[in-house]
Amino acid sequence: MAQTKGGWRKTDMHKMKKLKVELLLLLLILVSSSCGNISQKGEKIISEEMMIRIAEIEIDAAYFDEYISILKEESKASVQLEPGVICIYPMFQKDRPTSIKLLEIYANKAAYEAHLQTPHFLKYKNETLKMVKSLNLVEMDAIDKETMPEIFSKIDHF
Repeated sequence: MAQTKGGWRKTDMHKMKKLKVELLLLLLILVSSSCGNISQKGEKIISEEMMIRIAEIEIDAAYFDEYISILKEESKASVQLEPGVICIYPMFQKDRPTSIKLLEIYANKAAYEAHLQTPHFLKYKNETLKMVKSLNLVEMDAIDKETMPEIFSKIDHF
């Protein structure tokens, strides 16, 4: 079978792309109870305005523990302190722990832009700058926005 420039077989590349899509869909289903459709102020969030993104981050292995500690602090503060942050759910790839993925859901673009100016996000960004080898932000959209609150509420039952 023909190989690409990087030595990967075309079938392997296809499998990797398919796996990545499946992972992204699974992430939307396996989100913590911090995700929902009611802001902390009790305001209903309009699904059509929601901003959903997957952040793909590769970190330097030498900084793994320090990075995870800072990330946990930032994601917790974001969900607890910002009404427009519906979810920031960090996770890492089991076979490559330095490959971090974040499921981010914001009430709208204004909530995201406000998030970028918060002290906890700025602290995270400044403290982890040397630790991050690469960052890729993937804009997403929910397939079934009406069912999203039901999916996320199920986690409370386990």
